[in-house]
Amino acid sequence: MNKKELKNILVKHKKWLNSKTGGERADLRYADLEGANLRGANLRGANLRGANLRGADLRGADLRYADLEGANLRGANLRGANLQYANLRGANLQDADLQDADLRGADLQHANLDFSCFPLWCGSFDIIDDGHIAKQLLSHVARLNIRDKKLAKWVKSIPKEYKNEFCIRHNIEEIK
Repeated sequence: MNKKELKNILVKHKKWLNSKTGGERADLRYADLEGANLRGANLRGANLRGANLRGADLRGADLRYADLEGANLRGANLRGANLQYANLRGANLQDADLQDADLRGADLQHANLDFSCFPLWCGSFDIIDDGHIAKQLLSHVARLNIRDKKLAKWVKSIPKEYKNEFCIRHNIEEIK
């Protein structure tokens, strides 16, 4: 997709968001937007299902309620992006920068967040997870060197399979 086509879609989408004549919801399903500069774009409610957004600049973009199921966001810059209630099922977010991104209520089931900058602030509250993210976070928590004895005892109680699920894949020694 060329820049002119994308700009035209974004103009129509803005009209659609504002209930103006000639407005149309952005339909970017399976669009090749690799490396696209969508910084600050208003893509709220846009259909980006299966789109290739690898390495795209989406800093500060409004992606609330956007359908990004199966989208390739590998290495995308999503710093400060609003992804509230976005459908990110099965999306590839590997190496994505999610710093300060708002993922509240986003569906991240089966999403790949390996090596991403996952936001550990209130913006990651209430995400929908199939257990993959929780297990990954528990795996990391299990490797913390915790000085608080009460908390350390709780961390030791994390089941072994959660502690080690990601070790083999990343060539890291298992916790005994």
